[in-house]
Amino acid sequence: MHFAGVDIGSTMTKIVVIDTDGKLVSAIKGPTGPEHRRLANEVMKTALEQARLQLDDISYVVATGYGRLNVPFADRQITELTCHARGVSSLFPNVRTAIDIGGQDAKCLKINNGKLVDFVMNDKCAAGTGRFLEVVAATLGIKLEDMGAISLRSTRKVPISNFCTIFAQQEVVSHLSEGKKVEDIIAGLHDALASRVAALALRLKVEPDVVLTGGVAKNAGIVEAMKENLGGELLVPEDPLLTGAMGAALLAKELSSAAIAKGEPVPVEPRRLDKTTFFK
Repeated sequence: MHFAGVDIGSTMTKIVVIDTDGKLVSAIKGPTGPEHRRLANEVMKTALEQARLQLDDISYVVATGYGRLNVPFADRQITELTCHARGVSSLFPNVRTAIDIGGQDAKCLKINNGKLVDFVMNDKCAAGTGRFLEVVAATLGIKLEDMGAISLRSTRKVPISNFCTIFAQQEVVSHLSEGKKVEDIIAGLHDALASRVAALALRLKVEPDVVLTGGVAKNAGIVEAMKENLGGELLVPEDPLLTGAMGAALLAKELSSAAIAKGEPVPVEPRRLDKTTFFK
């Protein structure tokens, strides 16, 4: 039997397909954009091709993330907080605090024995998110994926006083005109973002093990800045983008088992296989 979790995030769409033994394939596509249904179809098609499966081979599908209501082949929708906690716990059984920095939000989760017990999220401001770094990278004329390595070359980080993305952008331009080094400016930006997220996390009682996830967790400079601001070690998954989809797939497996035990049909509804509308 096979199970799938689809995570329609604010910037990227992810899918994880697992079998009964926990073996998996995954796929990531983006940017998510406004056409959630189309991208959900595309990412499922990619994962099925990698696994050499047909849609009918998937016993149960759980959708999560911002666009979870727009996954046409899902049997169940579950919030990203619940799925994220389940996915992180599967990778790090001793996790007590999970911090996720995504493209448009940051959230901190309190986890106990694999269960979500509390959480806090940032406001709608882009500061403290991947969007903050994306805007500044464009201002500096560098690739977003290069920011981490560049910042690690810093010897004297430049403090960034503005949390607002627009004002921080103007501050960066000012520092450049003063002849400050790019690596020092980026290190200062990373510290500003990390301090904001750390302050959010400290609204909960941060307890180890602490796990950092989300696309921003791929930035080595952010990881180091988060360690400094939290005053402790961080664990980072091999692919920090997939924890939500992984949790959704694991919950799909559990829900399928529960349905079978009750004698209920699995999948819950017949799959819609009209390719003219499904995989276009």
